[in-house]
Amino acid sequence: MGQSRARETMRTTAQIIRAYRGPALFSFGFRPFFLLAGVFAAVAVPLWVAVLSGSGPLAGAVTRDWHVHEMLFGYTAAVIAGYMIIAGPNWTGRYPVAGAPVAALAALWLAGRAAMLLAEPGNGVAMAIDAAFLPVFAAALWREQIAARNGKGLVPCLVVSALALANIAFHLRFAWPAAGPVAERLALGMIALLIAVMGGRLVPSFTRNWLAQRKAQREPAPHGRLDRAATWLTAGALLAWLALPDAPATGLLLAAAGIGTGLRLARWRGWETWREPLVWGLHLAYLWLAIGFVLLGAAIGFPQHVPATSAIHALTAGAIGAMTLAMMARTTLSHTGRARSGGAAAAAALLLVHAAALVRVAAPLAADLYADLLMLSALLWSGAFGLFTWVYGPMLMMRRAG
Repeated sequence: MGQSRARETMRTTAQIIRAYRGPALFSFGFRPFFLLAGVFAAVAVPLWVAVLSGSGPLAGAVTRDWHVHEMLFGYTAAVIAGYMIIAGPNWTGRYPVAGAPVAALAALWLAGRAAMLLAEPGNGVAMAIDAAFLPVFAAALWREQIAARNGKGLVPCLVVSALALANIAFHLRFAWPAAGPVAERLALGMIALLIAVMGGRLVPSFTRNWLAQRKAQREPAPHGRLDRAATWLTAGALLAWLALPDAPATGLLLAAAGIGTGLRLARWRGWETWREPLVWGLHLAYLWLAIGFVLLGAAIGFPQHVPATSAIHALTAGAIGAMTLAMMARTTLSHTGRARSGGAAAAAALLLVHAAALVRVAAPLAADLYADLLMLSALLWSGAFGLFTWVYGPMLMMRRAG
């Protein structure tokens, strides 16, 4: 019955898309959000680094808090929204929307970016505009989840709701300074958990499909006890980091979560996918998740040797940046009627984003070269997302290829 329902949903989704007569950009929710995310990522990081070096025109607005906020609640939230709009019908059996609701949601996200960039820090109206997007999107997810009466989309609903609360708490830092660091940890922790859970299903699944097409004799290990144990360990470690970020026990839990994540990844046979960037890119992104957890644990236990900012950027520039870029590219190809093969453009973009993460993680370890490495990382990052926008942007704005 579940398979029949899924087939019905797929047919109805196709009918909705074919019947839509407006701009192709708003025919499916992933289109505007992936395009906006690509453009924003390509511009926002170099802007931040330029201001940091003293050459930016928006020094009053583009602060360290702006950079953190816009990467977590701006860029990443856009990618999550785009992906959830695609995945939601598969979880709930309900139909996607097109046209005005998609355009309105994208406009709300864009208004938040403009408000955060143009208004003075602490401006109440700007904070309210920015804070509106995630609660609205969370409410839409919960409405579909409740109507579906199943638990398939429960984790995404909880994650988006937690992100909405974290964003509100982030804005409360002007009245309650302690809320800022808690909000950052909550947001990063929720996103990392989402990658651990959903990536832990999607990466081996995509790998299995790719290997099966090539009639490989061995396939990734099936989801089992190790995967479940590593997931629960990751959730517990992130909860401990939220509540007790400096405790030695938290550092040990995070390091153990990183090792568990690495053991999961080692069972998925990623080395056999070197011919397809949209598969090996996912494996490397998941590797960044493992590295980030280990570095974060080491930064708590040995702060004099491991900078916390290196650990944070292993998770943000590495795991989040690389995972979202690979998923956006693969999803764009799949849902615009094209073959899910990345080719040279995808390989170049993914190599650039991984290089950007590597340089950013290493930068604090080379004090004399820190500013230069920061600029290099920003240029590599901007190149990755600029290339994504150049290649995949037209696909997002045009009708399906087939």
